Amino acid sequence: MPDNVDASERMVDNWTKQIQETAARYQAMAARMQGQTVTERSKDNTIEVTIDSKGLLTNLVISEAASGKRMAEVSSQVMRLVQLAQSRIPELLQAAMAETVGTSDETANRVIAEAQSTFPEAPPEENLAPPEPERHHRFGPEDDEPSQANPPQNPPQPKPIPRRRRTQDDDDDDFGGSILS
Repeated sequence: MPDNVDASERMVDNWTKQIQETAARYQAMAARMQGQTVTERSKDNTIEVTIDSKGLLTNLVISEAASGKRMAEVSSQVMRLVQLAQSRIPELLQAAMAETVGTSDETANRVIAEAQSTFPEAPPEENLAPPEPERHHRFGPEDDEPSQANPPQNPPQPKPIPRRRRTQDDDDDDFGGSILS
């Protein structure tokens, strides 16, 4: 009987040791990913974005040279660069996992698959055409200019509420008759 107890204790000790080693490897991988950032630049170097390992924008630099571009083009480039940077996160995660926990683990594969679904590849650049520029800029309410076709209509006036006439035997709330004596 003592052999069975000793074997069980060794088995539990081995499981505990494996769990602690695995946890340490995952903590090392998390620590490594925590400091990772990805930076992308536009082809003409007028825009630069930096994101952290969670895909959040941490830095945006738009140079003075971009002032000659349409704002729609600049915003389109910023969004494209953010998507491009985010699409590199699964690659960084996979490299960090390969060096710390390995990629043969089922949990590691799930984490990588989740990162790939959260941060898919950026769309091709040629599909992103900036919107056409607006010819007229309006900074006020749209109805500032009255339209000739639809003249403004007066809203219907509410009907007056008829007042009830008081009768002599009407009970007053002033406890003793009229205020004018």
